[in-house]
Amino acid sequence: MFKDIVFRNPEFLFGLIIVPLLLVWYFLNRRTNKPILQFSAFYFLKNVPGTFRQKVYPVLFVLRLLTLTFAIIALARPQTKLSSHEVNVEGVDIVVALDISGSMQALDFKPNRLEAAKAVAKEFIEKRKNDRIGLVVFAGEAFTQCPMTIDHAVLLNLLKQIQSGIIDDGTAMGDGLATAINRIKDSKSKSKVIILLTDGVNNAGAVDPLSAAEIAHQYGITLYTIGVGTRGRALFPVKTPFGTQYIEEEVEIDDAVLKKMAAITKGGTYFRATDARTLKSIFHQIDNMEKSKIDVTQYDSTKEEFFIFLLIAVICLGLEILLRQVYFRTMP
Repeated sequence: MFKDIVFRNPEFLFGLIIVPLLLVWYFLNRRTNKPILQFSAFYFLKNVPGTFRQKVYPVLFVLRLLTLTFAIIALARPQTKLSSHEVNVEGVDIVVALDISGSMQALDFKPNRLEAAKAVAKEFIEKRKNDRIGLVVFAGEAFTQCPMTIDHAVLLNLLKQIQSGIIDDGTAMGDGLATAINRIKDSKSKSKVIILLTDGVNNAGAVDPLSAAEIAHQYGITLYTIGVGTRGRALFPVKTPFGTQYIEEEVEIDDAVLKKMAAITKGGTYFRATDARTLKSIFHQIDNMEKSKIDVTQYDSTKEEFFIFLLIAVICLGLEILLRQVYFRTMP
């Protein structure tokens, strides 16, 4: 029950020195009795046997020692030991690079492309419990929304907060990929994967998408590119003096460049998602990729254990008081 126990305030344990000192004092003074009744002689009591009550009277002293002992231990704040251990699990290091440009508000996906992508990414993350996953977002520029982590609760919370308009508009696919590479390039995992999801043509940023793909290849990163958008026309948001309006325009996705980017990396593949169901199917295919062993440090939280010791101390004290007042009660 109390395996791997530690004490938050161990200095209180020095108080246990009192216990053996009290035992020594008791045995040295156990025959010293204060007279209650005075007799001129005791010869007529010499053969009178002691009663059971007299024989078990020392139990009061034992209960007092137990009360003191367990009270001191409770004051020392015993706790279940905080432990950490390395665990080998099957996993892949993954960075999701997500386009959050204004065109991701298009209505060919329900409720729009960005929210559909976030919903599918959320489901994908929840399935891959043993993977370290990071999140990069890009539009006219790119930044890391969440570094690679095994703490998927934090990751999912940051994914939920993503929305269009938080950075300058545009589609900087090269910058988005380069930022993702910086996050994963030093990984020790056998499988390093970047999933880049976009709905447009590269028109911003300082890094050429194909050059970024070459760098990914040099670091042994597998790149999955996903073009998001229906074939044909879709309703796109347009800002006007009267607010955001939606107009129908031709969907333009640079399939050729996205396909080349994926092909440059070993095992890379390009997918085209024309609706939410197809996008979900694509992430399911990626979910079936190779897994490799990674080391994860798991931590066990502390637990207070003082209550059981305090309870025993209270029980011993209560029992002593009850016996002294009822069974061993003496007349003054």
